[in-house]
Amino acid sequence: MLDFAIFAVTFVVILVGAVLYLYPSSRRTSGIPGLNPTDEKDGNLPDLVNRGSLHDFLVSLHQDFGPVASFWFGGRPVVSLGSVQQLQQHINPNHSTDSFETMLKSLLGYQSGMNGGPTENLIRKKVYQGAINNTLKSNFPLMLKLVEELVEKWRSFPDAQHIPLCSHLLCLAMKTVTQLALGESFTDDTEVISFRKNHDVIWSEIGKGYMDGSLEKSSSRKGRYEKALSEMESMLLSVVKERKAQRKQSVFVDALLQSSLSERQVMEDCMVFLLAGCAITANLCIWALHFLSTSEDIQDKLYQELEEVLGSDPVSMDKIPQLKYCQHVLNETVRTAKLTPIAARLQEVEGKVDQHVIPKETLVIYALGVVLQDSDTWSIPYRFDPDRFAEESVRKSLCLLGFSGNQTCPELRFAYTLATVLLSTLVRQLKLQQLKGQVVEVRSELVSTPKDETWVTVSGRS
Repeated sequence: MLDFAIFAVTFVVILVGAVLYLYPSSRRTSGIPGLNPTDEKDGNLPDLVNRGSLHDFLVSLHQDFGPVASFWFGGRPVVSLGSVQQLQQHINPNHSTDSFETMLKSLLGYQSGMNGGPTENLIRKKVYQGAINNTLKSNFPLMLKLVEELVEKWRSFPDAQHIPLCSHLLCLAMKTVTQLALGESFTDDTEVISFRKNHDVIWSEIGKGYMDGSLEKSSSRKGRYEKALSEMESMLLSVVKERKAQRKQSVFVDALLQSSLSERQVMEDCMVFLLAGCAITANLCIWALHFLSTSEDIQDKLYQELEEVLGSDPVSMDKIPQLKYCQHVLNETVRTAKLTPIAARLQEVEGKVDQHVIPKETLVIYALGVVLQDSDTWSIPYRFDPDRFAEESVRKSLCLLGFSGNQTCPELRFAYTLATVLLSTLVRQLKLQQLKGQVVEVRSELVSTPKDETWVTVSGRS
């Protein structure tokens, strides 16, 4: 509970702090229905603490005030959107920045590429997306090899052995993301261990918040965070210079270096991809295997599609679009797990949602965790049911939220590719079983993750 409370406070503190830094004059009241300030100085921060997490606070907020609601950070209003219909009015598919990327860069304190004009930001966005697409195409065999090594390891286990999904799949995600982002030097376990140490410190601080509620109030935590961030940035700048001198063109950083971005900008984009890519990829895979372990019928249906489309061949990039049911399984995993429950964006110009005016430079939160469990949009929302995505209207709803289609965040597209390779390799060889009596609870941070280690057993397919 304390972790959730601290995250709620820290998340809003840093995001709104970034807004105040960028736009110190933006303090107008929106007039949108919502909570009155509980505290004259802190606004509704006491309510965030009492609810335990920002996601839980937003659930309560939208239950009480409807799909467009506001709350207060100090003397500043924040607007939250909590339904597909209202998000549809606000989301602009031509935005030059991704809402999750913008949020993560704000938390890291990165401003380059966020303050530029629309043309500059759009160019940088296209460079970033193109780099990920090219990396996936060029390095698909390596991704397949890493997955096959993991599945072979699981096949060697006795049927009753408990397999820790979080540990194994975070390791898979880190190996894949680092090697595809930075190159062959990260085949060395020493480099990966060093990366993971710093990654975990950075992601913990920006994801969970600070144990005392404020970075500035804990010199030891601030010191560890700044040391980890500095070491990671130094490592990335070193890789950038090395790859630039070698003029290689095979991995993510190489593609960025082909553009007009500065070395600092390349380093920042690598940092965002590494942090978000590891967290999103690992947790998409964890939740997918967890949910599959709860239903033999869904596993069998997925197995049938894999056999029909792939036969005995390994999955390939050109076959992935044909795996429709596999896509449904991953879509439903994202929805049921509320994989990225929060996104945020600055209101660039004065806008309107329903009859409500949103002033320019207001912080607008997309309460995606609320939307993904909304019974008006999803029938029986708490049930894991991939078949719901057979309906085009349901697929369009998820696409609008940025989880599929053209608006998918690049890190999630990467995660979908690795998860598809994992499912297509594993499900054709093994059956997943959940542990009896295991209760898996969700920790809703920047990316939703299980509170504790999640276990399964496997057995060979006959």
